[in-house]
Parts: sequence; C-alpha cells; structure tokens
Amino acid sequence: MNGLRNPFRSPIFWRTLISFCAANLLAMLLAGWLTSGFLSYAAHRRIDWSALAEAAEHAYDSGGRDGLDAWIQKEDADGIEATLYEDGRSLHDWRLPSSVRHALSSSLSEGRSANIRISRGSDLIVKPVIGSDGHTRQLVAYTSSRGRISRDTQQKLLLGMQVALSLLLIGGIGWWIAHSVSRPVEAIRDATRKIAAGDLTARVQPRWSGAHDELGQLARDFNGMGERIEVLVAHERGVLQDLSHEIRSPLARLHLLLNLAQRHAGRDVATAYFKRAEQEIERMERMTSEMLALSRLEGGLPGMERERFDLTELTEERVSAARVEAQAQNVDIQAVVKGPVTVHGSSVLLERALDNVITNAIKFSPSNGKVEVAVSQDGTTATVRVTDNGPGVPEEELGKLFRPFYRGANAALAKGNGLGLSIVQRVMRVHHGDVDARNGAYGGLIVTMSMPEAG
Repeated sequence: MNGLRNPFRSPIFWRTLISFCAANLLAMLLAGWLTSGFLSYAAHRRIDWSALAEAAEHAYDSGGRDGLDAWIQKEDADGIEATLYEDGRSLHDWRLPSSVRHALSSSLSEGRSANIRISRGSDLIVKPVIGSDGHTRQLVAYTSSRGRISRDTQQKLLLGMQVALSLLLIGGIGWWIAHSVSRPVEAIRDATRKIAAGDLTARVQPRWSGAHDELGQLARDFNGMGERIEVLVAHERGVLQDLSHEIRSPLARLHLLLNLAQRHAGRDVATAYFKRAEQEIERMERMTSEMLALSRLEGGLPGMERERFDLTELTEERVSAARVEAQAQNVDIQAVVKGPVTVHGSSVLLERALDNVITNAIKFSPSNGKVEVAVSQDGTTATVRVTDNGPGVPEEELGKLFRPFYRGANAALAKGNGLGLSIVQRVMRVHHGDVDARNGAYGGLIVTMSMPEAG
C-alpha cells in the first residue's frame, strides 16, 4: 500500500503557500505605507504650532528650565522633539543633525516663523513667541510624521491596518484559490454525472485536464478511465449482440431435435436425435466459454501472473499436444525452432493462443497436408509463425478474421464459432504484441504472432 504523497511535491500546496505568504507580505508593506501617509497627513493637519509655542513659553515662565524640561519630555512622548531658543541658544540640551543645525541657524537669525522640510515625513518648525518678561524666544520643533500621535496609538493603528489589509488580501487570494480548485472539480463532477446517466462519451474539457497539478492529473486519469469504460462497454455490447445472434441457431436446432425425439417412439431414432442435441449443447458450451475468455482478456489479466519462460519450449509442447488431432485428419505438423526465446507474460494465455492458431491451421488443412510452426527471434521481438497449405482466405476477408464470430467464405470447411482468432488477438495485445494473417505465396494461410522478448 502506497503512503501519502509528500505535500512538498504538490503544486497546489506550493501555490497556496506562496499565495498566502505573498498576501501577508503585501499586507505588511501596504499597511506600513498607508499608516505612514496617514500619520504624516494627520500631523500636519492637527498641530497648532503657535499654541505649542505659547505652551512652551508658559512652562518656562512658570517653572524655569525644570518646567521646560518637563514639558519637553511630555511632547517627546507624543513624537515631537521641541525646545525654546533664546539669543540663538537652546534652553534645553539636545542634539540635532548637522544639516538641521545649518537650516536652524539661518531661520533663527532672521527672527521669523519657518517650516523647513528636512526629509520625507520630517519637518523643522521655528515659531517666535514673546515671554512674560518681554523677551522674544523661538520654539524650535523637530517632528516626524507621527507627531502628536502617541506610540501606543501608532502601534494600534499599524496593527489594525495590517489586520484589515491581511483579511482583504487573504480573502481575495482565498477566493481565487477556491475558485481555481472548485471549477475543475465541478467539471469532473459534471462529467461523472453524465457517465452515470449513460453518456459514456463524456470527458473533462482540455481546459481543466491540461493543468499541471493534481487536479489536472485527476482530470486526465478520469478521461482515461472514461475511455476505457466506453471501450469495454462497447465491446461487451457487441459481444452480447453477436452471442445472442449466434446462439439463436443452435437453440432453434436443439428445440427441433427435442421435438423430433419426442414424436418418435423408437429408441434408436430418439437416441440419434439426443446425440445431435448433445452436440448442439456442447457447441453452445464452447461458445459461451470462448465468450467469457474473450471478455476476461478485454479487461487485462485478472488473476494471472506474468513470468519469464521459454517460448520455444511452450511451442514444442503445444505442437506435440496437437499431433493427435493432426494425425486423425492425416495432417503432418512440425515445429521449427532455433534455440531458446525468452518472453515475459502469462504462459497460460499464450498456450491458449497457440492452441487456437494451431487447431485452426489443422482444421483447414487438406488430407496429407502440412502445418509448420516456427519460432524465431528478430532483435527484441519474439515471433511464432504458423503456416498451413489449406485454401487460404480471400484477400478482402483478411482484415476481418480477428473480429468476434466472423466466419469467412471457407467456414463450411470446418466447425467453429469464429472466436478463436479474436482471443488470439487479445492475448497478444495484453502482451504488448500483435497478430496478423496473410496468404502464402503458394497457397495456404500464414498467421504471425509477435511480442517483445524479455530483456
């Protein structure tokens, strides 16, 4: 029993995993970008720099440097770095980048309000304010886009944006994955319903069966199964029709013979009729047996194991078994072999095929005729050729010889039901081989069976 397939080799697994990872990564990037833009917009829209300058001056006037330091710490928690400058000097010790100090010195010397963009999302604000002592001071603020929004609020906003975008993107990707999975499944389900309803020609469309994933493989396997079912059912129906047609004649004769036997009181006459009835029963039994074998072969090799064996040895054995029948009809039969030829398959089935071809050759051979069974090897192909010197077959009938129940113009020369060569053809097919028939140059029929030699 095979184990479960490794999920890491599944295209659907990787498609789903990569899609969800990409969705989460995209959600993080978009959330960061949108949150940054929103915070920058909110900071520039909401901060009242004049009021902020008045608040800083009030803190300094009421509490001196300590009061200013307390105010600075409070604003720093909200994302704004700010202090007061007096006479070009900071009333609070802080460090600014050199580029910021250069821009600040120019604004302080001019003594006016300034809003200087340092970088994307960062501004330098200068706002003059007059203290209670009459001195003019400047509020200097260095703020990012997150100004006036607490760090806790920033984290909650970023998390909320990520969750919302993740749900949106994952929902969209989940819908796409579910859609891409459900549509081929629905197509397979629709084809299954059609076959169950009797439409054996139903197949999954190439649009779905051509996909290179498990669902595409499932669709291709389903189509293969449908084709196999269609062939088997068509074969069974044809065989059943042929059998019902062929069995009608012996049944009618059997019915007539039994009626005749009942009408004649004489034991000898009745015995003759019963004997002929027995022959008709045997014929129907043979026909039914052949049909069962034909149907079984059409489905493969159920219950029959393949093995390596010598085809030459099997052929000699079947020729030897056929000599009794050949001698009864005054026919000479010979096996022509050239060393061992090893094949891989069912010796039981090949024995049946050889018996059918050899028996057929003996039946159609004239008295004092000859049947030759030759085994040879051509490269990687093993061949059995059965030749007789009978009447042969009309050229227009050669292509029909392997059809079930077909009996040609020479059928009157021998008894049979037309199933032997059909079974031979199917035996060769299940062995990945073939069989053909042709007339000999000097009369007679040549039947050639070929199959791969065992490597």
